[in-house]
Amino acid sequence: MLYVRRYTNADATEWNTFVSKAKNATFLLKRGYMDYHSDRFTDCSLMVYTQKDNGKAPLLIALLPATIHGDELRSHGGLTYGGLIMCGDMTAELCLDVFAVINSFLHDECGVKRIVYKPIPWIYHSMPAEEDLYAIFRVCNAHIAARDISSTICLDRRPKFSKLRHRCVNKARRNGITVAETNDISDFWQILNDNLEAKYGVHPVHTIDELQLLHSRFPDNIRLFMAYEGNTPLGGTMVFECGETVHTQYISASKRGKEIGALDLVFDYLINERYADRRYFDFGKSTEQLGHYLNCNLIHQKEGFGGRGVCYDTYEWEVGVRN
Repeated sequence: MLYVRRYTNADATEWNTFVSKAKNATFLLKRGYMDYHSDRFTDCSLMVYTQKDNGKAPLLIALLPATIHGDELRSHGGLTYGGLIMCGDMTAELCLDVFAVINSFLHDECGVKRIVYKPIPWIYHSMPAEEDLYAIFRVCNAHIAARDISSTICLDRRPKFSKLRHRCVNKARRNGITVAETNDISDFWQILNDNLEAKYGVHPVHTIDELQLLHSRFPDNIRLFMAYEGNTPLGGTMVFECGETVHTQYISASKRGKEIGALDLVFDYLINERYADRRYFDFGKSTEQLGHYLNCNLIHQKEGFGGRGVCYDTYEWEVGVRN
């Protein structure tokens, strides 16, 4: 027998402990990361339990990070993904029951009529964990509402860099560029902000204060690597370490950095040295407008380093509508 309840702040330790042991979670789904922008969203995360027959305490088997927006639930409104976080013992049949009780709870207790669901991409799973995709097809009559494409390198079978990327790496080396890990987020953020403001008239999703806060909470997961000409920062990338998968959260270089291949040298170091023993190196999405617009220049750059396609999907369904 299953039952569902909403997450409260008092559940943070139980939530984080489960995330640490789940078969398909990353540190982004811990409360210290999720809640940094809690003032912008109304949390409606769910905790799913099974009641043991022998009188022992209920057993937590799944979490759903989510926010509520009127009568719509999004998993998660402030994150790239936020699908069902599952225990290692989750089975296909049990997952069907999990979504049945989630739908009923959201409809009856929260007034939800529609769900927007962003599953955790498979490259972030520690073991096969796509029971949720089958369940939302079977139980929820879900349909794909968006399909974005990311570029990911399989590090134990990584392709060679393209000729252009290889030339840029050599150019950076000839110019004496060096690469180092740093905690100076302000230098990087300024380069990033200047680029976004000049090109798109926007600012980074995270402020300097937010990035510094998140780095202080997850110093072993959030890292910054920069290229330097002497002591002058030229650009770099902020890396999120998610177990066997490494994700580049931000990438940016100054005008000078672009001219002499600074980022190419950074990625040569990260891919071929620093993270060569990991499974996947994920550059993130190169699409906009629910996947209908592909930024060809951006994805060509990522593919030049050896990135190949991984889809980030978004599903939707009306609560109560089934096959």
